[in-house]
Amino acid sequence: MNPVGVDIRHVALSFGATQVLKDISVSVEPGEFFALLGPSGSGKSTLLRLIAGFNQHQAGEVLIGGRDVTGTPPWKRDVGMVFQNYALWPHMTVEQNVAFGLEERRLPRAQVREKVAAALDLVGLAGYGARRPGQLSGGQQQRVAIARTLAIEPQVLLLDEPLSNLDAKLRVQTRQELVKLQRRLGITTIFVTHDQIEALTTCHRVAVMDDGVIQQVGTPMELFDFPVNRFVAQFVGSVNLFAGRFEREGGALRFASEKLGRVALPAGVEPPAGEFDLAFRPHAVSVVDAAGPEALSLRGAVENAEFLGEFLRYEIRVGEGLVIADIPHARGRAPIEPGTAISLAVPASELRFVAA
Repeated sequence: MNPVGVDIRHVALSFGATQVLKDISVSVEPGEFFALLGPSGSGKSTLLRLIAGFNQHQAGEVLIGGRDVTGTPPWKRDVGMVFQNYALWPHMTVEQNVAFGLEERRLPRAQVREKVAAALDLVGLAGYGARRPGQLSGGQQQRVAIARTLAIEPQVLLLDEPLSNLDAKLRVQTRQELVKLQRRLGITTIFVTHDQIEALTTCHRVAVMDDGVIQQVGTPMELFDFPVNRFVAQFVGSVNLFAGRFEREGGALRFASEKLGRVALPAGVEPPAGEFDLAFRPHAVSVVDAAGPEALSLRGAVENAEFLGEFLRYEIRVGEGLVIADIPHARGRAPIEPGTAISLAVPASELRFVAA
């Protein structure tokens, strides 16, 4: 089966007086692993259920493979959905769970057995068919739910927070298995999550959602390196973010902030017009004796240090603000003591100006 694309065009959806999705437009490419990322209440699961046919929009279009499925019931959309709670029947065996959708389609018994075996083999559960869900680990139950969905050979695979019920170690393992499976099948997959690590490590592209609006769409690196606004900068990774204004003194450009005070910006930096905040990631901050003209120079005092294995995360008081710096750890090197005055540098290339 050739992969198909999914196109959402100017979709709006309200529950009573509450507008949940506001003029949503986004395209998922054929064979793409695409994430809808956002906090609770952002509208991401509502949008996924709309694609599946469980919600109905009041405006706009939903196209699957170029076909407008607006008004088409879920069972006629040729999509498969894996739910957060797996939705397995505890009284049925693994084989019976996987076979359910096939039997509903009235396929011949021999063909059902063949497809069930192929689906279980695909997710690494060959030989588990006679067990019941209660005899499996959480990760295995998740794979059964995926096998049940893949057995019906949908054009689009929809995953609603599929890893949220797993413990941390199992979540990483299952995430890696899911990526390998999607890459091998090439099936168009849309993955809903509130966990930025899950989205950034699994998907080709990510749509960041908040308050029923898509804030930005891009690759994981694009979202991390070039956030378009304050929300995306804060939601995708850790960030130092300071509100302020830009002032010129002679030929020099300064950033005036209630938190940082007035600091000179590196030579050649030109902020865009309008109201913007200054942003830079903690890993871009280094401790120096003195910063050159090609870097933002800050001076402050260490307030706190956390040892996080590969790096130490320092909180440095600069003026009235706190700057977070992630400094790589070297074996045997003692952390900088609280109260120590230090100088910081942030390369000009790492500075971002994001919409407030």
